[in-house]
Amino acid sequence: MLDLTFTPPEPKVIQGATSDWELVIGLEVHAQVASKAKLFSGASTEFGAEPNSNVAFVDSAMPGMLPVINEFCVAQAVRTGLGLKAAINLFSAFDRKNYFYPDLPQGYQISQLYHPIVGEGEVIVDMAPGIARRVRIERIHLEQDAGKSIHDMDPNMSFVDLNRTGVALMEIVSRPDIRGPEEAAAYVGKLRQIMRYLGTCDGNMQNGNLRADVNVSVCKPGAYEKYQETGDFGHLGTRCEIKNMNSLRFIQAAIDYEARRQIAILEDGGKIVQETRLYDPDKGETRSMRSKEEAHDYRYFPDPDLLPLEIEQAWVDDIAADMPELPDEKKARFVKDMGLSEYDAGVLTAEVESANFFEAVASGRDGKMAANWVINELFGRLNKEGLTIQTSPISAAQLGGVIDLIAKGDISGKIAKDLFEILWTEGGDPAEIVEARGMKQVTDLGAIEAAVDEIIAANPAQVEKAKANPKLAGWFVGQVLKATGGKANPAAVNELVAKKLIG
Repeated sequence: MLDLTFTPPEPKVIQGATSDWELVIGLEVHAQVASKAKLFSGASTEFGAEPNSNVAFVDSAMPGMLPVINEFCVAQAVRTGLGLKAAINLFSAFDRKNYFYPDLPQGYQISQLYHPIVGEGEVIVDMAPGIARRVRIERIHLEQDAGKSIHDMDPNMSFVDLNRTGVALMEIVSRPDIRGPEEAAAYVGKLRQIMRYLGTCDGNMQNGNLRADVNVSVCKPGAYEKYQETGDFGHLGTRCEIKNMNSLRFIQAAIDYEARRQIAILEDGGKIVQETRLYDPDKGETRSMRSKEEAHDYRYFPDPDLLPLEIEQAWVDDIAADMPELPDEKKARFVKDMGLSEYDAGVLTAEVESANFFEAVASGRDGKMAANWVINELFGRLNKEGLTIQTSPISAAQLGGVIDLIAKGDISGKIAKDLFEILWTEGGDPAEIVEARGMKQVTDLGAIEAAVDEIIAANPAQVEKAKANPKLAGWFVGQVLKATGGKANPAAVNELVAKKLIG
């Protein structure tokens, strides 16, 4: 069981010219469903294909073409809802959201306004050990993506690529529970982590597969608490939406700029106009895009080409039974069963591939030692070389073999690092390399004692100093290890040096 006892972080306070202000943030995260086919057609969702090559007749709105629901996409939305501890609605329906844009061939987007497939849930966003924000999920609905307008290929014309048109999206709508830029980025990161564990979205923000619309408003201290007590949004400020954010760093920068922009207007006696804005990363500022539309502006109505979606509880139960262990549960298990610190467990579970790699290394071995080698040696080297766990030159089996040799006493920690370097550059079986290259540490006490005696006999002045100050005994340990090529068992050397010098 998870321990959900935590303290919420303090809201970020921005000092204005006349008073303090607090942030209120809600997010609409658009996550591309991990599916080989689109939501209403069999066209491919492959990224990077030739423009307009992944387009079925229904995607291009050819006359008479009717949408057919992709059952796998529905299952992925249900799986995501279960991962966010949300209510799954057995009845949902699709609506038409009407607006005109060149990359929307139908002249409307098929979405879910009135009856979404997933209802209320929650996400626990860790900010520090024992400090976390509980962010409520209002809904998740399925919708189709639009295409892409391209304006920089010709000075006189714009081009349209319809490859993304009809790709399934999950729009995850949060309550206005987030109180700072860092929390907003951490929330998006946590959603990404959960969906990657579930396999429902690859979370690739660079490709646009995960992007966020960020709603920002500011209020005076105490106003948010009144909103929580009453549910009256009138206690909060007018919000502005920052559209299509696909970088955690830019999300934070955009929120910070937008909050200060709003504060400056309010303190100057002005009013905030509800609108949609874009963030310019080059200038580090938001700019107006259009006035904020409401539902009636889109003239929503039930899609006449799609029957309401009715699913059975038994089908939902089958999906629930096949759910993987999620990051919070995995992290808690690593702490409880392997004795890891919360920090180390958090590092190891940040990405599902890292967690799987670590579990393979730790299987049947000391968890703390495995964590130390994976985090400090492997992750450190991967970061230095610009590699990922998927492209690691050292496998989990090889790293586990190194740990086995340490545990058996065949090699010391120092020799293990030399062995790690060989595995990294040359590969091979750890045990065979140690045997073939004579890397086994010396455990013969007689041989070690002879080396200790030789060093002591050759350094009488240093012996006197060490007897007066036992801390200097470490010099003899170093000399013995050096004399034996680093192969002498360090524990045995320490014990013999202490015995002979101090008695």
